[in-house]
Amino acid sequence: MNCQPPQLKLSQLGKVGKESAAAKFASATPSDDFTIQDEKPYAELWMGTHPSLPSKDLETKRTLLDLVQDNQALMSQDISKRYNQKLPFLFKVLSIRKALSIQAHPNKKLAGELHGKDPKNYPDDNHKPEMTIAITPFEGLCGFRPLAEIAHFLATIPSLRNIIGESNAKKFETTIKSQETSTDPKALESNKKALKEAFTALMSASNDDIAVAAKELVASAEKDGEQFAGGGGSSNEGKELAELVVRSNSQFPADLGLFVLFFLNYVKLQPGEAMFLKADDIHAYLSGDIIECMASSDNVVRAGFTPKFKDIPTLTSMLTYDHNPPSQQKMSPVDYPYVTLSSSAYSSNSSSILYDPPIEEFSVVKTDLQKKGAKATFDGIGGPSIIICTGGEGTISVGPKTEKMGTGFVFFVGATAECVLEASSDSDDGFVTFKAFCDLSGKEAA
Repeated sequence: MNCQPPQLKLSQLGKVGKESAAAKFASATPSDDFTIQDEKPYAELWMGTHPSLPSKDLETKRTLLDLVQDNQALMSQDISKRYNQKLPFLFKVLSIRKALSIQAHPNKKLAGELHGKDPKNYPDDNHKPEMTIAITPFEGLCGFRPLAEIAHFLATIPSLRNIIGESNAKKFETTIKSQETSTDPKALESNKKALKEAFTALMSASNDDIAVAAKELVASAEKDGEQFAGGGGSSNEGKELAELVVRSNSQFPADLGLFVLFFLNYVKLQPGEAMFLKADDIHAYLSGDIIECMASSDNVVRAGFTPKFKDIPTLTSMLTYDHNPPSQQKMSPVDYPYVTLSSSAYSSNSSSILYDPPIEEFSVVKTDLQKKGAKATFDGIGGPSIIICTGGEGTISVGPKTEKMGTGFVFFVGATAECVLEASSDSDDGFVTFKAFCDLSGKEAA
C-alpha cells in the first residue's frame, strides 16, 4: 500500500520550509492538498494508525486504521488481537529547529491513570517508549547525568546552587560522596532518592526566583566562555555549555529548562546513530532531523521549554532517576538477519542494519543500497511494516506488484509478505530506507 502524503504536524519548534526533512518527505508524494510554504515551520511527519494523524492509502483515501481493522491478516491475528486491531507502533520524522519540551512519557499503569483523570492532556492509556535515529546531526538532553557531574555543576554554578537551595545542595553532595557510581542496592536507592529531592527542589522553584537566577546564569555564560561551569564537566566543555545556555535562553527566555540542562546528559548523534528511551525517562530534543519510532501513544508529561500544559508534580514523581553517561543511552545496531543482499549490493558495501530496542512493539531496519541494481530481499515476517525512503531512488516490490520509490515515499507492507527493494540510480548517498516493523517472534513484553 502506497501511503498518501504522510500526515504533518505544524509547530513553531519545527524547521522552516524546505529546510524541514518532514516537509520535504511529505511533499514528495503527489497531492493537491500540500505544498511547502517557505516561511512555515514543519515539525513532525506521522506514519501509522494513531487517530490524531492517521495515514491514508494513496489510491482509495481510506485510513490505514480502517484497512487493518477490515483485514486483520495485514497485521496477523496475534498482533491484531494483542493491540486491539491497531498498529502497535507510531513511526515519525521530526525536524527540530527549537528545543522540544523537557518531558517524559508514562509507563502503562500511569498512562491509564492519567488518561482516566485528565483525557484532555493525556489522550490515551498507552505507554510510549521511543527510539531516535539521526538522519542529520542531532542534539538532545537524554537521561540524568552521572551524579559526580551534577555535583560539579552545583559547586561551580552559583545560580544553580542558589535556586536549588544550599541545604538541598549540601544534602545531595553528602549523600552521594564516595558512592556516586556504586551498584550496591542500598547506595543506589540512596543516590536516586537524593537526586529526586535535588531535582524536585529545582522544578519547584518560583517563577520570580527562576527569572533572577536565569539572568545571572546567562550573564555568566556570555562572560566566562571556556571557563563557564568550572570549565565544564567530564562530558561537556565549558564553552559548549555556555553556548547551549545562551541559545536556549534566546528560544525560551528565563525558562526553568536553562537549569535542567545541568542535570541531564547533553547528547550529540551523527547520522545513523541512535538512542532508546524507555518509559519514565526524562529527555528533550534540541535540534536536528530524526527518524523516531515509539509505541502508539501521544502521552507527554511536560515540565520546561514549552508554553503547553506542564505537570511538574507528575513528572518529578514518575521518573526513574537512573543516572548514566550518555554512552549508555546509545544503541548499537547489528546486521539484520532476515534480508538477502544481491551480489551487486555486497560488492558496493550496501547494508541492512537492525535497531532493536528491548520492547516488543517495534524495531527498525535501515537499508543503504549503494549501486544501481543493488537489491535487498526481505523475508516475510509475522507482523506489519512501514517503509519510508529518506534518500535516492529505487523500487519496492511486494508479490507481483512493483512501485517506484523516491525520497519521502511511504509504503505499508502486510504481515508474511516478502518485500524487495532495488536501487535505480548511482546517487552519492545511495538508496536509503527505514523500515519500522512489529514481529512478536522472540520478543518479550517490556
